[in-house]
Amino acid sequence: MRTRLLQVAALALLFPLAGCSANTDDDGTGREKPQQPSAKQPAVETPRPGDQKVTMTWKGKQREYTVHAPPGYTATERLPLVVVMHPYPADGTYAAELTGFNAKADKERFLVAYPNGMDQAYNALICCGAEDDVGFIGAMTQRLVDTWKADPQRVYATGISNGADMSYKLAVELPGTLAAIAPVSGGYIGPAAQNPSYMPKTPVSVATFVGGLDKYYDDFEQGIKSWSERLDCKAGQAEKVKGNNTRTSAKCRDKSEFTTYRLPDMGHKWPGSKDQTMGDPVTGVNATDLIWEFFASRPKMSP
Repeated sequence: MRTRLLQVAALALLFPLAGCSANTDDDGTGREKPQQPSAKQPAVETPRPGDQKVTMTWKGKQREYTVHAPPGYTATERLPLVVVMHPYPADGTYAAELTGFNAKADKERFLVAYPNGMDQAYNALICCGAEDDVGFIGAMTQRLVDTWKADPQRVYATGISNGADMSYKLAVELPGTLAAIAPVSGGYIGPAAQNPSYMPKTPVSVATFVGGLDKYYDDFEQGIKSWSERLDCKAGQAEKVKGNNTRTSAKCRDKSEFTTYRLPDMGHKWPGSKDQTMGDPVTGVNATDLIWEFFASRPKMSP
């Protein structure tokens, strides 16, 4: 089983995102259970600008995520939602610092959610753990649509490494939820992905970033090939994108798109980030900017 270990020293420097805590409860189906009278009721999150940490119970376990809303946000407006998922081992705080999505959200006006995996991991395509992270993230997303008024036609997911693998899993196992995903240094790989029937049932466009020096490069390329074959994606000619980097775009049978950024001089990193552990500031492209550009023009399509 593949694991991706980050430097312990780097993780020791992470600090929790600021914000108040909230608690919600559900019965494992995504429906909230009625609150029983008690002397002290748990706090309910209040949609507002900035960062807010939310705790919810999912299948008997406490799960956490952090929501970031741009300045001037009110729950009267429908904003896009980007779910950003961390690598293993890490958490949403690190994902926010690595990707810079909060600043991007403030500038472009969208919501960001950073779900925390159990024990700093998601149960993605090839690792790690056995939690129902698909169900948890699905319930989190629905709550953000209901409570924070996220636009259900513009819900997106991205992540790096374990979080990138998880974005592929969500695209397949949460049909009708996501408009597009953007896996960075991750792949459509593992036992489930080897099953020819394991593919999205509703259109989900993809923009993925793979480094030529990544030791998993061949696995990621095989995943791109499998996805493309199953959805009959026809790729055009590769075009240069700053230096030796290339971008290849494909149109798929279900009218979704698959765009691949191949960065020959990058390893297992997030291009454009200055983070000392998983950032690559010299690649020549900024993944966060390109991901939002891709998402912003692709609302959810009808099956």
